[in-house]
Amino acid sequence: MALDEFKAAVYEGRLTDAISNVQQRPLESFNSHTLSIAITGESGSGKSSLINAMRGLCAGDEGAAETGMLDAMREPMVYPDPILPGVTLWDLPGVGTFYFPLDTYCERLNLSQYEFFIIVGSQRFRSDHARLVREIQRMGKRFYFVRSKADVDLDASRRQRSSSYNQERILQQIREDCRRGVAAEGVGHPQVFVVSSREPNCYDFPLLRQTLQTELPSLKRHAFLLSLPAVASRIVNQKKADLKGEIWKTALFLCLLAAIPVPGIAFLCTFFGFRKHLFQHYSSFGVDDRSLSALAHQVGEPVRELTAVMTSLGTTPMMALKLLLDSVGAAVMVAEYSWKRLPVFGAMVSGGVALVTTYFMLRKCLASVADDTQRVLSKALEAERENTI
Repeated sequence: MALDEFKAAVYEGRLTDAISNVQQRPLESFNSHTLSIAITGESGSGKSSLINAMRGLCAGDEGAAETGMLDAMREPMVYPDPILPGVTLWDLPGVGTFYFPLDTYCERLNLSQYEFFIIVGSQRFRSDHARLVREIQRMGKRFYFVRSKADVDLDASRRQRSSSYNQERILQQIREDCRRGVAAEGVGHPQVFVVSSREPNCYDFPLLRQTLQTELPSLKRHAFLLSLPAVASRIVNQKKADLKGEIWKTALFLCLLAAIPVPGIAFLCTFFGFRKHLFQHYSSFGVDDRSLSALAHQVGEPVRELTAVMTSLGTTPMMALKLLLDSVGAAVMVAEYSWKRLPVFGAMVSGGVALVTTYFMLRKCLASVADDTQRVLSKALEAERENTI
């Protein structure tokens, strides 16, 4: 029902109401939504073992992810989380292998289809991890960084420095190393967990499960917000198609105005008619000046942040005049030249030229305003996502 209200608001050009519809939904209302979590990282880092531990399984148990097969995975494998409702864990092939080199990894696995990420690393924070962090940040999505195989590091430290061995100090050093690496990629508050899949009751593993469970409603809300630009795009395109069928009526009306056999009058009539229709497009889609100011206030952004993503020329008279001079006006002025010699024929030529040029110019403006609407709404939804992080 809430999604239907969002769609209706977008179609009717009530973008502020569309955002308000999402803002007013309580977190509990997102519990029924699904969340696809991608488990990624370098090959051999323990991704599959982590999934098994999160699901309370051991290698070899029925339904458990296969482990220990370095570089062998070719396709992502999906596993339901038995505890967290609506959560699926996707075991992705390792990054940087022969089949999935770093440069093409994100594109080949289409990481954009996943809504949340857990990056797994079994060593120090590396360039592969940094690349994944950048890509996830670029998509506007969130992630945890899990440093796996803590038991291996602790055993090695115990053997090498048995007299000065301090488990908590070593774990803290590992956390700080990972946090520094993630923070260097522009992440303000990196969430890092040091775990051992062999010991799911030790180190940060219980904290990982608790954090994921606590944040699950907000993560689902974030995923829902990420899905809305695609939903809005379909609605805006539907509206554009509906309005496109009405353009010929305006073009025909302007054609009749352009046929007035009085030099200069045809152009003025066409200009004001064209400008009025352009204003109606901006208002109908909800990207006129007043609507943009209300939307900016709704999401707590300066209005210039919304107008900056718009590429159409706007609704000012000078902008409308420029558009007209580039197309319709030039055509009408050429036709007016013939009025001095053949008034009747000149009027027919003027009307015909105005019909064709106005029709295609109005279609171009409609497409431009529709594209601006999608960009503005995407920017507003991005601001709303950032407000909830």
